[in-house]
Amino acid sequence: MRLPTNSNLLIGLEASDDAAVYRLDDHQALVQTVDFFPPIVDDPYTYGAIAAANALSDVYAMGGRPILALAIAAFPDTLDPTIMAAIMQGGADKAAEVGVVIAGGHTVTDREPKYGLCVTGLVDPARVTTKGGARPGDVLLLTKPLGTGLITTASKWNEGTAADLAVAVASMLRLNRRAAELAAAVGVHAATDVTGFGLLGHAAEVARRSQMGLRIEFAALPLLPGAVTYAQRGLAPGGLNRNREYLEAPGYVRYAGTLDAAQQCILYDPQTSGGLLLALPPDAAAELLRRCTAEGEPCWQIGAVIAGTGIVVV
Repeated sequence: MRLPTNSNLLIGLEASDDAAVYRLDDHQALVQTVDFFPPIVDDPYTYGAIAAANALSDVYAMGGRPILALAIAAFPDTLDPTIMAAIMQGGADKAAEVGVVIAGGHTVTDREPKYGLCVTGLVDPARVTTKGGARPGDVLLLTKPLGTGLITTASKWNEGTAADLAVAVASMLRLNRRAAELAAAVGVHAATDVTGFGLLGHAAEVARRSQMGLRIEFAALPLLPGAVTYAQRGLAPGGLNRNREYLEAPGYVRYAGTLDAAQQCILYDPQTSGGLLLALPPDAAAELLRRCTAEGEPCWQIGAVIAGTGIVVV
């Protein structure tokens, strides 16, 4: 497919990054993204808020500041209007937390509800953070624990606990704004947010765009309560196996240690409104960890950038 382009389009479809970036002038550029999905929790307000947080995350991953959004939704004709209103309100309130205005949108009829946002942000063209740019010796940091796909799937099948779901929902509702601001202050070589492709899927994007390899330390990964238990019971979302097949088929992922089947599931679990995966120089990573600790922001060191290709999990 050939698309028209423009010299001001700094990041477009060919770059396969988290959002598009269009330069307005030497000091300001637009960041644009869109994301929507079906309900992952029963409560409509919470679903709308999670969907909004997930969409806003792409702008933060690019180093931008979201300012405006349009809602995109699909609802069945039979859906109670109060449920639709609750979904929209949840999204609007979550966006308002960071001063983002939802100025309109578009709705169509569909059998399965879907909701999300098209988000516009601003960024200095010289301070855009992309998936490329990771360098050998960089430290890998992650700002949210893993396991939302496994936990929400278990909940849908009535196999999960309310306590586990509550912790996962709180994580999904947490915006990546402050983590992104703190990361920008210390200097980041590469960044992305961890969503539907799972940790290794998004890590592979960083590795490929940077033409580097990555080493992930499984024991260092932050996990949500219940995630391993649900993986052991086979309560995995459908996208998990697709993520695994995409990376394991060409031998891109290697396991240097002994990981059982449940542990491997964690690596490929599709996340919703997941954390930022950051590659930083060691000194900057240490400073970011210090600042996150001081502000109560979650952040974990999970590995390193290495010379070569592929991902090794130890």
